[in-house]
Amino acid sequence: LIKMSPVTEHHDSLTIYLRTLLDTYFHFRPIGHARNAPFVMRVDATESRREPDLQVILKDNLGKLTDTAMIGAADICIEVVSAESAERDHSTKLVEYEKGGVREYWIIDPAQNESRFLRLVDGRYVDVTIDDQENYRTPLLPDFGLHVPTLWQETLPAPPQIVDTVQQMLTQ
Repeated sequence: LIKMSPVTEHHDSLTIYLRTLLDTYFHFRPIGHARNAPFVMRVDATESRREPDLQVILKDNLGKLTDTAMIGAADICIEVVSAESAERDHSTKLVEYEKGGVREYWIIDPAQNESRFLRLVDGRYVDVTIDDQENYRTPLLPDFGLHVPTLWQETLPAPPQIVDTVQQMLTQ
């Protein structure tokens, strides 16, 4: 058991923004689901039980999805780094998620205004960069683009803005 400190308001807002962005994307493109902590991901390969801030589970994984947990690796795990979780998010979870077969691991560090996107290639994580428009794009989510500078804004987009953003993504 790991004792956890409460999250800050900014951490919570960022997690809510990302969850709303993903939920909106999945509303228009129903290829998966997003779940947030305390939803458990049980990975037998690492004998771990983790509660990622967010996890994306695509339809081909739904057979492993229960009411209370993801049995096996989620397709994408997203961690929003807090002061008490920095070491765990940047090293311990990275090793576990890689070994467990999480296809992508996104580390969002608002204190440093830094993001890291890791993609599993031949069983190892490789860093993936953002594009020229500062969007992170993944083949797991067709037409989805996470505009990284938006993550560092003091006020994050509201749900109506998120809907507009996702609709624009999907019509380009």
